[in-house]
Amino acid sequence: MKIIVHRGIDQIGGCITEISTVKARILIDLGQNLPNGEGVVDDDLASHEAIESITQGVDAVFYTHYHGDHLGLFHYVPDNVRQYIGKVAKRVALCKHRQLSYIKGREQQSKEEIAKLEGMGELSPGQTITVGDIKITPFFVSHSAYDAYMFLIEADGKRMLHTGDFRGHGYLSKGLLPTIEKLILSQGKVDFLITEGTMLSRLGEKVMSENELQRKAGEIMTRYKNVFVMCSSTDVERIATFYASNKRLKYRPLVCDHFQKNILEIFTKSAGEHTPLFRFDEAYDFNPTNTKLLDWMEDKGFCMFVRATDKFKDYYQALASRLDPNETILIYSMWKEYINDNSKHAVQRYIDFVSMFPYMETLHTSGHASADCLAKVCNLVNPVLGIIPIHSENSASYKNLPINEHLQQIIITSSNSTGHVEIRINQSL
Repeated sequence: MKIIVHRGIDQIGGCITEISTVKARILIDLGQNLPNGEGVVDDDLASHEAIESITQGVDAVFYTHYHGDHLGLFHYVPDNVRQYIGKVAKRVALCKHRQLSYIKGREQQSKEEIAKLEGMGELSPGQTITVGDIKITPFFVSHSAYDAYMFLIEADGKRMLHTGDFRGHGYLSKGLLPTIEKLILSQGKVDFLITEGTMLSRLGEKVMSENELQRKAGEIMTRYKNVFVMCSSTDVERIATFYASNKRLKYRPLVCDHFQKNILEIFTKSAGEHTPLFRFDEAYDFNPTNTKLLDWMEDKGFCMFVRATDKFKDYYQALASRLDPNETILIYSMWKEYINDNSKHAVQRYIDFVSMFPYMETLHTSGHASADCLAKVCNLVNPVLGIIPIHSENSASYKNLPINEHLQQIIITSSNSTGHVEIRINQSL
């Protein structure tokens, strides 16, 4: 058996992991490299030719979630290679790519993307899919993308747990450790743990829980009448935080555009069936010509989800003359480096957008596991043969985590063989 980390050993995003036997080959994620601050993506694999080469002989691709750094190269995959993603994740991705199809000059690319997504197989938690002699079982995890999964992969008498991206401080995180203990470890030991390490570069950073973030959001909304929120449009837990905070302030409408409303409807019909926290039944589609809605917003205040686009600049300008600047704020709920002028990750359109608002507060928590959570997962899984860290800027720093001493000795960041398994780590691609 072979485990090949094609990409991801010392970079965040662009993840591609291969697991193969003499009878079958699968890939976990086919992610595109993250863009730079100008939105430009430098990725040698972003072509039909490159993906045809890397997927040659591959039987199936399994996606942990719908973020571009895990899913982004899906539309280059040849039709003879089966692709799988979560059932709800598929609907969210389709909604996003249908929205992108309205961009001038992108029609043909979007058509191809939508066709590929529509043809994907659907994953459900706990339901095993067999590809040749490889068994893949998805288990639900909390992340800043809803319907995200870790995968238990069983092949050649070995068991591997690929965590994908996950966290331990979200509303949906309480099932993380029990799932590993009761549904995975109860069936046998895990030989290899392939896991993310996004937060390794921020070992000393205190991670706020989503519950705490909701409390702070409520305090801000109490102080300000007119609240704009800039956050991920597809992060159900973050959206729920602001929706719940706004709902406590009676008679204030929750406002968004048509795309966001479609996303809310997807979440309401899926996650909302399990808990009222994710039921977004009272959201209003903003239209600058809807004077009744405008009058209501001016009178009672509001919470409005926005994105850094020309459309939302126009929406803000349409509202600005009706709003008291001293009662108006933007809550920025994304990674702070995007609006840091001195950061290599700075996004100028984000910086320009947030500068329009009279007041701005940053209120965010990561979609990724804290150092403490990573250590708890490593110690609980206690893999027999190795820990392979991916999705980290410096995977070797895994040894700095408070994990059991014997686990520190089996962290794998370079190619080798162990337990009759060949492990190949590509340093860059």
